[in-house]
Amino acid sequence: MRIFALCLLALPTTLNACGSDQHGSSAPAAQATVADRIPLDHHILVDQFGYLPDETKVAVIRDPVIGYDKNDRFSPGGRYELRRVDGEVVFTAAPAAWKGGAVGALSGDRGWWFDFSSVINPGRYFVYDVSRNVRSPSFSIDPHVYRAILKPAMRMYYYQRSAIAKTAPFADACWVDAAAYVGKGQDTEARDITDRNNDAKVKDVSGGWFDAGDTNKYVTFAAQAVHQLLTAYSTNKAAFTDDFAIPESGNGIPDLIDEVRWETNWLKKMQYADGSFALKVGELEYVPASPPSSDHSARFYVPSCTSATIAGAGMLAHAAYVFDKFPALSGEAADLKRRGLLAWRQYQSTATKQTSCDTGVVHAGLADLNVDDQNGLAVEAAIYLFAATADSVFEKYIETHYKESHSYHDIGWSRYKADQGEALLFYAGLPFAAPALSKTILADKLADVRAGNHIYGFDPNDDLYRAYLHEAQYHWGSNNPRANYGNTNLDVVNHNLGISDTSSYRARALGILHYFHGVNPLGMVYMSNMYAYGATKSVNEIYHVWFGAKSRWSDAKTSPCGPPPGYVPGGPNAAAAKDGVPLSLSPPTGQPPQKSYKDWNAGSPDSSWAVTEPGIYYQSAYIRLLSAFVH
Repeated sequence: MRIFALCLLALPTTLNACGSDQHGSSAPAAQATVADRIPLDHHILVDQFGYLPDETKVAVIRDPVIGYDKNDRFSPGGRYELRRVDGEVVFTAAPAAWKGGAVGALSGDRGWWFDFSSVINPGRYFVYDVSRNVRSPSFSIDPHVYRAILKPAMRMYYYQRSAIAKTAPFADACWVDAAAYVGKGQDTEARDITDRNNDAKVKDVSGGWFDAGDTNKYVTFAAQAVHQLLTAYSTNKAAFTDDFAIPESGNGIPDLIDEVRWETNWLKKMQYADGSFALKVGELEYVPASPPSSDHSARFYVPSCTSATIAGAGMLAHAAYVFDKFPALSGEAADLKRRGLLAWRQYQSTATKQTSCDTGVVHAGLADLNVDDQNGLAVEAAIYLFAATADSVFEKYIETHYKESHSYHDIGWSRYKADQGEALLFYAGLPFAAPALSKTILADKLADVRAGNHIYGFDPNDDLYRAYLHEAQYHWGSNNPRANYGNTNLDVVNHNLGISDTSSYRARALGILHYFHGVNPLGMVYMSNMYAYGATKSVNEIYHVWFGAKSRWSDAKTSPCGPPPGYVPGGPNAAAAKDGVPLSLSPPTGQPPQKSYKDWNAGSPDSSWAVTEPGIYYQSAYIRLLSAFVH
């Protein structure tokens, strides 16, 4: 495996510079340790990257009872130790049975917890089962432990960029590629799918991010990603530095802002002179674009649609508000604000909202939104236009329509369409917002919290793996609501709702983060190819046309390269069979919800995209969660 050449910029000091050239091996310590001589046991689960010193730290010991691994039984010894990697014992306790030995309905496992929260000294550690002489993966306790992980997570967007060559030193030799979709009849001269022979409608729609595992680009689907990245930045600016090893690094602008600019520059190309937005860009056939620059297919765009127009208005307004804080971007911010206002006026002038613009001729996903979804985006756009302009017209719109936001039509406030719930709380925090409405929004969020529904706060009885997600949410893309369960809890911490002790909500968010980092029934980090960053077991395969089956990028363990580090896959899908995965593939089918995952990337008829495909919105949800704990 070729390890990311720039990992020196991101690795914690406790790891060797760039790990090992062996397929899928963990980055070794500078010298052999006591830990290296003790067998690793996959039943003892920890956050494979580590823990913050002052937070809860609990290892989960699992005994599979139901599911594909039901014969892989495990019973822990009566004494567990936390040891430094040099062998020094720093803490000893007996593991405590979860719920008196109950089997978790979501996982099919019974288990135990080993709580070592009292250990706060920075260092490298492992959990040790004394009688069995086995251990957990090694991990760090460090106040900066997650800073290194944020960089590959953000760099996913760099590898998803269209129309730019991936070159050294920004791309490792494994993932170098020429600029994609800049050839004849492609994105620099794409044609209107509804009038494809009309030369006057040829449009330059190059740039932007590939949406997911294909190379299509959507305005409507970009909303969550753009808004959540900007929200993540505004929530914890210190996490997002100017050294994430992208072409813009070192320009004095945080690299997250530069990455969002890559997308907003594309959004500007999707906008017409009247303010409306084209809907999406793609091609007419499914093409194995491995790498993307090898695909020379003609490209087409779906023309203007009200759903794209209102989504574009909100994204550009939010970007204008944030970018305007940087003197070097003031002119760009002014242009984005102008464009956002133009889109708003165009959308409001269209009496009948369009809900059937996308016929599916341009593959793959249908990008239309229904009227309710457009109404929610209009509230979001009004909020960010009000922030950018302080125009009372927008505040009046918010006051009249705020309950059309998705937050008022679902429990959990921001577990789905998270950007809309986050926008409402952003408005409530503006110093010039209407006091009565701000108070109402915060009270409504508090009412959602008080309703409970097992979404807010940490309940030790909910989930053996300390990251409860309702069974109904184990669907295609389940890692999106999972991360957003964490984010909606963080909003309780970050906004003054009148709750004096928010520790339970912070603990809930951290439990979900630990789940992403290996505290789950698979013992797997739900990020691709993270071995150079300290993972013992991470996602090896994702459904992506570039990193497809049997390519040199297919598998981080067995192929020359594997996918780049940091991609978040869709996640466990208990409805995988309904989404096209054959019933004979078990897992992911026929399993308890948390085990409805398979690490593979086969196309038809396997339909692995229903489980392992990444998406820019899954990524933004995880980044927002992770960045909250980056110091």
